[in-house]
Amino acid sequence: MGRPIIQLPQDVMAMQELIFRIQPSVIVETGVAHGGSLVCYASLLELLGGDREVIGVDIDIRAHNRAALDAHPMRKRIHLIQGSSTAEATVQQVRERVAGRGPVLVTLDSNHTHQHVLDELAAYSGLVSKGSYLVVFDTLIEEMPDHCFPDRPWKKGNSPRSAVREFLKSNHRFQVDETMDAKLLITACPGGWLKCVR
Repeated sequence: MGRPIIQLPQDVMAMQELIFRIQPSVIVETGVAHGGSLVCYASLLELLGGDREVIGVDIDIRAHNRAALDAHPMRKRIHLIQGSSTAEATVQQVRERVAGRGPVLVTLDSNHTHQHVLDELAAYSGLVSKGSYLVVFDTLIEEMPDHCFPDRPWKKGNSPRSAVREFLKSNHRFQVDETMDAKLLITACPGGWLKCVR
């Protein structure tokens, strides 16, 4: 729908499957970039109807991307919050927007370092409804050679996957949905499809 989307096609299809199955009232996404995934999710929520929206959180929503989203027909389903996804003021804005609504689905796709993702997991996991999902993107970094990210701080051992592993040691509300990995075969999120079971 006119905006670049930085996701593998298989993961986009998997997200539409989850959205149709869960029928969330709110989808929270950290990491906006060009806004393509926000628009994709918003269009699916439009098809479902009712009072549903996507909340997009990013530390830097660039003016040209905001302008393109503001002009988009799906803008009515998108709420933008600019700020660090782990800053308490940002998290509080999301909590207030989500309060009393459900089901809630969360996707994490901003800074991919271990500590940042771990902080996001702590901040947003409590919003996810039982039966819904918390999807951690780019866990694949853990399986890739370090030279793939020469200008980035993340790498094996300092990645979304390492954060997920640590998170699951102490949080028993979530389990890795291995059927998603098995179905997709190729995904940027191996071990990152976390189903809320409690």
